Amino acid sequence: MTELPRKAVARTAKLAALPLGYAGRSALGLGKRLGGAPAEVVLTEIQQRTAEQLFRTLGELKGGAMKMGQMLSVLESAFPEQVAGPYREQLTKLQDAAPPMPTQTVRDILAHDLGPDWREQLVWLDGGPTAAASIGQVHQGRWHDGREVAVKVQYPGAGEALLSDLRQLSRLAHTAAPLVPGVDLKPLVAELQARAADELDYRLEADAQRTFAEEFRDDPDIVVPDVVAVGDTTLVTEWLESPASMAAVIADGTQEERDHYGELFVRFLFSGPARTGMLHADPHPGNYRVLPDGRLGVLDFGAVARLPDRGLPEAMGRLLRVAAEQDEAGLVEGLRAEGFIKDRTRVDPAQVLEYLAPFVEPTKEERFQFSRQWMRTQFARINDPRDPAYTVGMKLNLPPSYLLIHRTWLAGLGVLCQLECEAPFRQILVETLPGFAES
Repeated sequence: MTELPRKAVARTAKLAALPLGYAGRSALGLGKRLGGAPAEVVLTEIQQRTAEQLFRTLGELKGGAMKMGQMLSVLESAFPEQVAGPYREQLTKLQDAAPPMPTQTVRDILAHDLGPDWREQLVWLDGGPTAAASIGQVHQGRWHDGREVAVKVQYPGAGEALLSDLRQLSRLAHTAAPLVPGVDLKPLVAELQARAADELDYRLEADAQRTFAEEFRDDPDIVVPDVVAVGDTTLVTEWLESPASMAAVIADGTQEERDHYGELFVRFLFSGPARTGMLHADPHPGNYRVLPDGRLGVLDFGAVARLPDRGLPEAMGRLLRVAAEQDEAGLVEGLRAEGFIKDRTRVDPAQVLEYLAPFVEPTKEERFQFSRQWMRTQFARINDPRDPAYTVGMKLNLPPSYLLIHRTWLAGLGVLCQLECEAPFRQILVETLPGFAES
């Protein structure tokens, strides 16, 4: 494969085949049930095959398809266990791996971006990729000054493929619903569409990474690699020596490791905005590296929210504090003022408070235990049409300025629940979230 599959018809056919494949396997499963096979055995087989097809299709297409898969892999902790089990391993693969592009293609891109003398700057380049993502892959190399570097190269046709996929995924959001029960795909796709141009711009990403690297240069817990060079579709940064990503801690970490890296993860997410004026908005575990000395390395600054007031909104912390204090009337008043509840919309204040429980509960204890079971319970409740909280969710509005913040926080909760960690969440918010500590 020399580049991303680019023809719209071919990519559309692959994506459209996902719900059709699920339907076909379901029909076959029904036949097996009529033949006497146990229901749970048939269901597991259908979900396992669907998960394998989902990974294979999204991984091979990369672009927006793989990006959607990465986002879903972060939220797998919210799925019911009978669904999450078969999907977990396949979706998690999307956090760290994808089929590579040929070495010659990589060299051609480097020559175009860094100039014909690129070999004099990049004196050694590993022929095989060390990591792959939705729009690019990473190779280890050595710069002419002796520094070990990470060379990220964008897949040829990534821009066209990304935009094409997102348009198609938007059209397929309803028919693909059986693949991920309980997840509304439309707002996820809409948010990805809004950020597509930024993520394709490696120069913009380099500017963001330089800012984070400078601000966290002397931090005792967080490491952000410096930018070495950048081109239109190439980004060279210092190499981060790391045995594994945070996905390895999720899979096999001790409870001590889970608690440690979970706390560092939260501290980075909430302290970063005040220090840099930006929110790192792609919190899937593949972007967080476990370092031998216990620090947390952070990669991939293609998706960041640039915050106009150089920090998270003060109203966000204030509303969270009001909710934690069980001030129902004050919460609804504040939500109206920020545009979360429109003027003519009528809501039950108690139900609003109940709906926001996933965000509020962790702030009410000195140390909160995140878990898949907790996330699953919350997710099922707010997505159950029979639950009053579901109706509240239909009435709330998400202002554009909060869109990326909300998605990042939701994904962050997903990661913490995958880690099954215990963290001093409340104290971290007191220290880092504007408006939360005020009395």
